[in-house]
Amino acid sequence: MFYVVLAFISFILTFLIKNYAVKKSLVDIPNDRSSHSIATPYGGGIAVGITWFAGISYLFFKHNIDSSLYFALMTGIVIFVVSYFDDIYNLSPKIRLLTQFIVAGTSLYILGGLCKINLYYFTITNQIFTNVFALFMIVWFINLYNFLDGIDGYAGSEAVFLGIAGFLLFGGNYFLVFTAAVLGFLVWNWHKAKIFMGDAGSTLLGYNIAIFMIYSTNLQAKNFWIWVVLFGLFWFDATLTLYRRYKNGEKLSLAHKKHAYQRLTQSRWSHSKVVVFASFVNILLFCLVYFIPNIFISFFISLIILYIIVRYIDNKKGFA
Repeated sequence: MFYVVLAFISFILTFLIKNYAVKKSLVDIPNDRSSHSIATPYGGGIAVGITWFAGISYLFFKHNIDSSLYFALMTGIVIFVVSYFDDIYNLSPKIRLLTQFIVAGTSLYILGGLCKINLYYFTITNQIFTNVFALFMIVWFINLYNFLDGIDGYAGSEAVFLGIAGFLLFGGNYFLVFTAAVLGFLVWNWHKAKIFMGDAGSTLLGYNIAIFMIYSTNLQAKNFWIWVVLFGLFWFDATLTLYRRYKNGEKLSLAHKKHAYQRLTQSRWSHSKVVVFASFVNILLFCLVYFIPNIFISFFISLIILYIIVRYIDNKKGFA
């Protein structure tokens, strides 16, 4: 019942924020880089963040969440607030990036760092290497989730999937809080979206997923690869697109419409069709880690699947 109440709170808060944004003309104006054609209110991520922080705080006071995980997740408030001001005032990229590195370093300290990385044939235990890697991974997850929040329901449905998958595989109640906080917003964000998440929501979601990954990896090394597979749809698209743009000699800081999901909408797929397709892919990725005992086999199969999907999209809408 608690999680239903949280979803309802998120739903109501999103509704109130939507109406306030309309009154104050806090809307996203479409441009040539947008995947939308009409001005739409933004700030729905505020409802997600408030519900999320309230929900995990309740778990903490009920002793239903590990204290180190709780404080690491609560450190995300800084990302949440700075991204909210970025939504309004367009902060300098240097300020955003510096904040992200400071928060990432703080959360790593709280979690005790990333203990090791299992690479099948050998394990990396050098704390300098593992923690530098984890630091940049957190910052990358924050930004890539923001990059892929571009069409109705896409970022929200990915978060709901990861929350449910995390609960089924690892069992933490905080995954249900995560799911509920996003689900209430997602009702208003489904095609056609009545409100957008904004940077405050998307960066927070990316940060949370990185913290889930590090925390669970410290419990059991193979969990790192489980999260790599589960989050494959997002990190594979974002990373490959960044690499391809770099190879093309493009200025990486400039906005673009070259992610796989964007090219699908350009090939006349509706936003809903893209989200449904992504959901089927996510279910397939979940089945890989759930039914195949060897996580490294699951990982390599997932890479093959994701590469085939990219080639399919390239044939529909070329990468140019």
